[in-house]
Amino acid sequence: MVRERKGKIRCWIWIPGQRLSVRNEERERERGVWQQPELFNASLSQKTFRSRKGSPSGIKSLQLRKHIDSTLGSGNLREAVRLPPGEDINEWWAVNTVDFFNQVTILYGTLTEFCTPTTCPIMSAGPKYEYRWADGVTIKKPIVVSAPKYVEYLMDWIEVQLDDESIFPQKLGVPFPPNFHDVVKTILKRLFRVYAHIYHSHFQRIVSLEEEAHLNTCFKHFVLFTSEFGLIEKAELAALGDIVESILQS
Repeated sequence: MVRERKGKIRCWIWIPGQRLSVRNEERERERGVWQQPELFNASLSQKTFRSRKGSPSGIKSLQLRKHIDSTLGSGNLREAVRLPPGEDINEWWAVNTVDFFNQVTILYGTLTEFCTPTTCPIMSAGPKYEYRWADGVTIKKPIVVSAPKYVEYLMDWIEVQLDDESIFPQKLGVPFPPNFHDVVKTILKRLFRVYAHIYHSHFQRIVSLEEEAHLNTCFKHFVLFTSEFGLIEKAELAALGDIVESILQS
């Protein structure tokens, strides 16, 4: 649940001019020096607050994983997000959803000592946007939680979805459920909120950790993929609207 917040909070706010860093990252990729996000910095994986998920099993998933690796390695993110000719869109969404989950897990994992109930008592993205948690099962009514608690709830919930073989089939030939697209959309919408919180509340720390390029590359990949398939409503992206527009127009 998203609510516009009233009043002010103490946090670092993304400065629009800093969007140039996204374009600088684009130039790095064009020069062929860009690296695949999940392998960008080995130290990131060592700081993550949970283990990474493996891609769905099966020959098809492995083939798609290789396709992602090869297209990302080329530095062309717009090409990397497109559905490969002749491939099942559900398989494509499944493999990429696991990748995005892992990327956000690693990124947030580097901030766990700085994102605490004291520093971030409310899960928010700047002074206007507050995110409340509800999973519809154990917590049916949206509740106000700290940023780290929200992320904990979210990652636990996503892991349950990814481990549920009735939603993310692990065996070749097993069909995806009718509600698969809705589940993926909800996962990605909520992962966006973690990006929004990082940019608004922890970007200065990201810069000090020298992870800015990694964050921007991961987020650009995420935005281009969700835009390619219309997976997140424009209103949900408002907290980072300027950055999203800059990415889509670059």
